[in-house]
Amino acid sequence: MRLLFVADGRSPTSLSWIRAWIRPGYETHLISTFPCDPPQGLASFHILPAAFGGIAGGQGASQRQKGITTFLRKRLRPLRTIFGPASLPFFQTRYHSLVTSIQPDLVHAMRIPFEGMLASVTPTGTPLVVSIWGNDLTLHALASIWMRRLTRRTLHRADGLLVDARRDLRLGVEWGFTPTRPSLVVPGNGGIRMDIFYPPANPQDLPIVFNPRGFRDYVRNDTFFRCIPLVLEKQPDALFKCASMAGQPEALSWLDRLKISASVELLPPCTQLEMAELFRSALIAVSPSTHDGTPNSLLEAMACGCFPIAGDLESLREWITPGENGLLIDPSDPQALASAILSALAKRGLISSAGIKNARIIAERASYETGMAMVETFYRKYMVHSD
Repeated sequence: MRLLFVADGRSPTSLSWIRAWIRPGYETHLISTFPCDPPQGLASFHILPAAFGGIAGGQGASQRQKGITTFLRKRLRPLRTIFGPASLPFFQTRYHSLVTSIQPDLVHAMRIPFEGMLASVTPTGTPLVVSIWGNDLTLHALASIWMRRLTRRTLHRADGLLVDARRDLRLGVEWGFTPTRPSLVVPGNGGIRMDIFYPPANPQDLPIVFNPRGFRDYVRNDTFFRCIPLVLEKQPDALFKCASMAGQPEALSWLDRLKISASVELLPPCTQLEMAELFRSALIAVSPSTHDGTPNSLLEAMACGCFPIAGDLESLREWITPGENGLLIDPSDPQALASAILSALAKRGLISSAGIKNARIIAERASYETGMAMVETFYRKYMVHSD
């Protein structure tokens, strides 16, 4: 099978998925919407930096270049959904030529904005599968009239749909996907690698709270930081660890403003192995998000026996039963998050029982081996039954 992926080639989620197909029997091609170094083993690699993806810079960029592009991305991000669609026709012409040259058996666009939108001009007769990620329909599609139109056009063109939450199957149909076409619910990165994310042999008892999300537009880190003094009033030995926040001015400002530096550890971006160790060392993982599908960090925390506390979203209720294997809160309410953290810390038995339940849930519903086997069956079944 000749597969062409249209994805953000920098993304660990995308790379985890794509690397699974770089093996005998699969000729694998990648079109990346951001500059990056390609994974080894690809049959071909191309960069089409649609919607200003080029400002990201390559993986070999200098620290000065990275600083400049970070500055630009932060200021251009709100404008990307307004002006980004205008760049698509130019890149779609180049995309169409590449697809005609590669002649793939299947194109898989690994999210809607802007990879699926770019791939919506896939020539008739070439099957197009589109992945929906957590915020594609609940946030990005609503950002502008052009994002609405392009989202509908993408889903109308899609011959198959992959989602990481059942909610998005329903929303996908509402946005234009033909419900009789093939679809599959599977974690966005294919699943959790159980050889990396697993419970600790000797569970820790230290009151460590881990925030794995970094800074994202849809994660209420203001809620997270404001809850910390409230927790420390009753649990002064609590320690808060934060991934991908080292040196971030916004994080440093919160620490200084709230006088909580002694209880907070800001960490640099972490590898999968480092994230797994952080989950195993913590009792609680928090994610006060306002938009999400099934975040990988939630599944990773569950696999490692770390008690999840997250925003009360429809998609997360597919994984968490409040009071049994986690807690769900209003992501805008610092007091609610603090109360949930303190409640969990006071019920170590709940954390322990939830860890057992969550490890079983991940093994049954979200392991990488199971997920990618389902995708392989989906790809091949789709190739037979596509419209």
